[in-house]
Amino acid sequence: MNKNAILPASDLVGRIARKAVAEREAEYAGEIRRLLDAALEQVRRCGASTRPRVADIVAAAGLSNDAFYRHFRSKDALMAAVLADGTERLADYVAHRMSKEADPAARVRCWVAAILAQAEPALAADTRAVLCHTGALGADLVTGRTGSAPRRLAELLHAPFAELGVADPEFTAGLVAYATVGKLAEYLWSEVEPDAAAVARLGEFCLAAAAAGRSYPLG
Repeated sequence: MNKNAILPASDLVGRIARKAVAEREAEYAGEIRRLLDAALEQVRRCGASTRPRVADIVAAAGLSNDAFYRHFRSKDALMAAVLADGTERLADYVAHRMSKEADPAARVRCWVAAILAQAEPALAADTRAVLCHTGALGADLVTGRTGSAPRRLAELLHAPFAELGVADPEFTAGLVAYATVGKLAEYLWSEVEPDAAAVARLGEFCLAAAAAGRSYPLG
């Protein structure tokens, strides 16, 4: 063998270590996804009134208790992750809807419609159940410890607000996002689905906020 083809020991060890870490990372990512999906399915089965057991979640995921506790210190921690995962899925859905519109005002209206669509009865039931099982009763959706939903969704308004000439698009988008997600929470807990007029009204409110943001640097 050509000695020039032999890797130094340090390079060989590093390559093997990186390969092992990558394989373990992929394995763990797969376990977490299975636990998240299994937990959501158990929540759908149990509804808001009955808390799913860790044993049922683990069995549905086809994993062991050791695998569960490797990633989550408690069932509440898993449910918080389910809520965060739902926020990411919602953000992806909203972004996809917005991508179909070129006009920034149309993208803002689309943003509102996509968020309020989560109050549709079948989707709302799942969301209410997850929120009940986090023990937050909607607080984490709007103003809780993480407040991740408004912040994540606000990011999608930064570009259209900037195109509309808003002086501080991040600040204005944040205000609009908290108001919109708060309205969504109201619809969820009252078990009311907003009609087209209500969706349009909130869309115009968001555009009015953008118009105000053009005149005043609110940050």
